[in-house]
Amino acid sequence: MALSYYKEELKQTAQSLATKGKGILAVDESTKTIGKRLASINVENTEQNRQAYRGLLFTTPGLGEFISGAILFEETLFQNHADGEPMVKKLEKLGIIPGIKVDKGLRPLAGGKDVETFCSGLDGLVERASDYYSQGARFAKWRAVLQITDDGCPTELSIKENAWGLARYARSVQESGLVPIIEPEILMDGSHEISKTAEVQERVIKEVYMACQQNGVFLEGTLLKPSMTVQGAVSSKKEEPQVIAEMTIKTMERSVPASVPGIVFLSGGLSEEAASVYLNLMNKIERKAKWNVGFSYGRALQHSCLKAWKGNDLNAGQKALLARAQANSEASKGCYKAGSQPSSDEALFVAGYTY
Repeated sequence: MALSYYKEELKQTAQSLATKGKGILAVDESTKTIGKRLASINVENTEQNRQAYRGLLFTTPGLGEFISGAILFEETLFQNHADGEPMVKKLEKLGIIPGIKVDKGLRPLAGGKDVETFCSGLDGLVERASDYYSQGARFAKWRAVLQITDDGCPTELSIKENAWGLARYARSVQESGLVPIIEPEILMDGSHEISKTAEVQERVIKEVYMACQQNGVFLEGTLLKPSMTVQGAVSSKKEEPQVIAEMTIKTMERSVPASVPGIVFLSGGLSEEAASVYLNLMNKIERKAKWNVGFSYGRALQHSCLKAWKGNDLNAGQKALLARAQANSEASKGCYKAGSQPSSDEALFVAGYTY
């Protein structure tokens, strides 16, 4: 099937994912990364335990009120719940659209600086995406990563390579009926000020959309998943939440086309509470474009949930998940009251984070 066959469906799926007051639950951690999370609560990294944890998430009563989509790792997309019903069906019962991480991870960028990478996985992607569509997935995610350093990163080579990879991915999955979430993440690592982040992020996102245009990507059937415009994690100048919200919206307005239906921010190492507070402030700012400003959080939705679950307390885990989902739902409508939901203010930043 060609892209033209799926256009109307892609547009409708993207609009459903970008519903006001809802966001996306990112549960696409690789087997190795989920292992680290499980180890933090002394739970062994077995398929049965991964199934139990993700099954807890996908059977949380009422989660669909706050969550429009869930990004899955390939194992989970094809996995059954412990009760025998497919995980995809559990999500559909909650009114949550299943999605899939389709990239094959980061590789060193030949010709780039030491920290620079490109995202692999384009080979056979159209065919893989078609299989995922048959399994019930309706959107996809691909994560490119750029880093700001004192010695000139990201280089022009890195910016162009990652923009092109994101555009090729987006066009490829649209050919198979999946809405692409385009994720050009700027890592929080570094000592730079927020103005530097804004400058780099604007360049990166503009390059991404130029590549999308060249590849004929149908923008109305896409979402953008950027990092928030924050200073480097070890910067001596810490900005107030209001400044971060204003700089983020300003950067988006300067680089994201109005035809994109939604921007779903990643939490990228922010604490649960900070991720909600920043998003809430962004939604109080009058903006020029009408894109929905929501969230696609992994750690900032799951951190308290995992700690409450401890491997066996289903109710406590679901209660914690629902609290963070509701907090971020309120934040995406600009009506979250800081501290009104149980949350962790524990910083989740990990230097050189990989997943």
